[in-house]
Amino acid sequence: MQRITIAILALLVSASCSFTQNPKDMQSKHTSARHNDTGNYPLSRSEQEWKDQLEPMQYQVLRQAGTERPFTGKYYQNNEAGIYYSAATGQPLFVSDAKYDSGCGWPSFFEPITQEAILYRKDTSHGMVRTEIIDSASGSHLGHVFDDGPPPTGLRYCMNSAAMVFVGINQQPPALVKKYMEKYATPEEKVAVEKFVLANQDED
Repeated sequence: MQRITIAILALLVSASCSFTQNPKDMQSKHTSARHNDTGNYPLSRSEQEWKDQLEPMQYQVLRQAGTERPFTGKYYQNNEAGIYYSAATGQPLFVSDAKYDSGCGWPSFFEPITQEAILYRKDTSHGMVRTEIIDSASGSHLGHVFDDGPPPTGLRYCMNSAAMVFVGINQQPPALVKKYMEKYATPEEKVAVEKFVLANQDED
């Protein structure tokens, strides 16, 4: 009985945070105006190559637009200083300074590390209109963005932990991140990463 109660509560939280915030008749102009996915990405692979590269949960989220259960992701309560990268490509997505506790059960951020890191796609699944967010390097699914975030942006980028790789300030980045930063990162991405790392190292 206890397990059933917990499962029901999880479903209610998921519905209230992910689905009912942006029904069709209340879709925000702020996010709906952002749909800019062209379908062209610098890094592309076959679905078999993605399956070979990613863990099953990563593949389900990143390539099949799956969603983790609320309050289960490994980065939901992560408060360390560092940078969150795409688990598909190693592309920098968010910095810890933009992370906040939205109470919705998923890691939440109020802005990406650069405006070019995220692309926006209209999502009409589940009978609603939402704004899906994908990484601009590969078009891999990350989560959704809503208009109920804190200042200064008023946005909530609701992310799946499985879609990200976190690298703390004093940690060495994995090969995936190193390869992206060396071969594919834009000048803006390199500057943003370097600026954040230097600022936090100075604080130490």
